[in-house]
Amino acid sequence: MALPLQTDRITLFGVLNTTPDSFSDGGRFVDAGEHVDVDAACRAAEAMLRAGADVIDVGGESTRPGSQDVPVAQELARTVPVVEAIAKRLDVRISIDTRKAAVAEAALDAGACLVNDVSGLRFDPELARVVARAGAGLVLGHLRGSPASMQRAPHFEDVLGEVGRELADSVALAREAGVPAEDLMVDPGIGFGKRLPDNLALLARPGALREALGLPVLIGASRKSFLGELTGDPAGERDPASHVAAALAVFAGADALRVHDVSGARRAAAVALAMRRAREATAS
Repeated sequence: MALPLQTDRITLFGVLNTTPDSFSDGGRFVDAGEHVDVDAACRAAEAMLRAGADVIDVGGESTRPGSQDVPVAQELARTVPVVEAIAKRLDVRISIDTRKAAVAEAALDAGACLVNDVSGLRFDPELARVVARAGAGLVLGHLRGSPASMQRAPHFEDVLGEVGRELADSVALAREAGVPAEDLMVDPGIGFGKRLPDNLALLARPGALREALGLPVLIGASRKSFLGELTGDPAGERDPASHVAAALAVFAGADALRVHDVSGARRAAAVALAMRRAREATAS
């Protein structure tokens, strides 16, 4: 099984964006001149590993609302040296956060073992075949349209049902390409083409998605703009709200979290998982 699921705790994906323009931490490891500070990225990965991360999720293309596609060569230059260095220096699983088959293949060759595709194979269906050939894990995200257009009047009548059905279509594409079910995880795409009520509805019921699809669910709410809508906090000050969202998602059935502040998320998830198990014990 390629997925890093834990039996005794929630799986944590630590975010490592090698971009100059990501909404929360852009420019930390790649400057405007496209210089990649591989050593700094490795130090950040090591710090997340010490804090409790199970996976380091490396991404070289910002998918914030309004962002533009990054050429394959540029995304490769931003990510592959970092993936390769982390794989050589640290004993940790690495995920490549990409929508592109060519980037996924190069990152898997460099030492990654999972692919996190926010588009759910809708951007580049060949990506599923790359994953299948490598025997890697695959996270299928939900996204209508593209990051550049996704927040232009998004609309759902039944967000949980619609997201569930569209994720099921992504799962079918992955299975047809040869990816085993045990190597799949789904992500409802919090903040990806969703309104505030949509995000809250998805955050409140990850367990329903897991039951409907029969697959583990990853929630990535960390520092996202809907939290700023609720609290008024800028991106750099949203960790407290992010930890609350993480705890609520775990209590509601999430299996994994994608987070920026691993240490705080680990603590929040531990409490929430204990509460979830207490609730399940009293209900049985």
